[in-house]
Amino acid sequence: MTKTNIKVYPYRWVVLSLYVIITIIIEIQWLTFASISEVAQDFYQTTALRIDFLSMIYMLIFIVMSIPASYVIDTWGLKKGLMIGATLTGVFGALKAWGAESLLLVTIAQIGLAMAQPFILNAVTKVGAKWFPVQERATVAGLGSLAQYLGIIVALAVTPLLMPQLDNGTYELAKMLQIYGIISVAGAMLVLLFMREQPPTPPTSEEFTLRTSPIAGIKDIFRNKDMQLLLLLFFIGLGIFNAVSTCIDQICQNLTMDETGIVGGVMLAGGVLGALILPTLSDKMKKRKPFLVVCMIFMLPGLIGLTIFKDFVPMMISAFIFGFFIMSAGPIGFQYGAEKSYPAPESTSQGIILLVGQISGIIFVLGLNKVGVFIAMLSFIILTVFNVFVSTRLKESINRFL
Repeated sequence: MTKTNIKVYPYRWVVLSLYVIITIIIEIQWLTFASISEVAQDFYQTTALRIDFLSMIYMLIFIVMSIPASYVIDTWGLKKGLMIGATLTGVFGALKAWGAESLLLVTIAQIGLAMAQPFILNAVTKVGAKWFPVQERATVAGLGSLAQYLGIIVALAVTPLLMPQLDNGTYELAKMLQIYGIISVAGAMLVLLFMREQPPTPPTSEEFTLRTSPIAGIKDIFRNKDMQLLLLLFFIGLGIFNAVSTCIDQICQNLTMDETGIVGGVMLAGGVLGALILPTLSDKMKKRKPFLVVCMIFMLPGLIGLTIFKDFVPMMISAFIFGFFIMSAGPIGFQYGAEKSYPAPESTSQGIILLVGQISGIIFVLGLNKVGVFIAMLSFIILTVFNVFVSTRLKESINRFL
């Protein structure tokens, strides 16, 4: 097959839309209680740590499930992998709604939902590889990341609006969980009904359709110098983002609670905008490396601002800059990894990239709480400077596919 007779199919946008929908849903379920922690504590008569654990479950289970989920996606296929993730989302989203009054049942539901997450998040580069030509794949990864950010924003901003206050001063937390449960079941049904494995003909030349086994792919990834550099890049960069977003209240300790929420929201808004713009430009210019270098360089002013500024407006501007560049680096890096590690399966490379970021995120969060905000942020700045150097050592990935 030559490039001149390659055909792409409009149904690829249906597949991508289904992926976006189920990704938004699983991220909403992840952070359901993040912005209503005090209400949840009163509702379940428990501690703040116990409520925070409902979100931490996702990080812990992702470490265990990431590689097995990628193996399933790459061995059994995109459709079956996403169907597993969607089924778990629908079943345990419904359990969470049905057992809303019981913290034990909600916790069990969160475990099931956490198991669904890697089957969904690890599939985005596989969606691109199965359905989209190479010059659209960073855009696909960008829209997949955008879906994650939108899910987080909905969880943080919309959740409180779904809990009307009763005359006795309490909130209808159960009603909110029931709404999210209905959405989860509906999203899962859409995936089960309309997801397809692949188009009738591949969106790329036949020479680029073959893949190694996931086990062989893992070995190849860790032997590939550029992948080693990329994993180091994500270990530092994704770990810093996870730490900053998790500990934003400590970083903004001189601001009010409302101002801190706005700073976090502006950071996510910057990420949404960046995920729309930079991956699309990467596809149009047919370049990956320059955008990764730019993201590493220009996230520095944002990180420095979050470290040295204490006032609301400068911190908000800094958060926007930081979010714009660090969050748009993710989808470009995912696609770079898929291209550079070829013929390793895409979900395998994505799963390993996300895995190292989860591990470093936990380490960096613990470190920030151990040494204090200022020392940790200075360390993050130094590590980001090192990341700039690492990004310049990468070799372009897309050329071989053009």
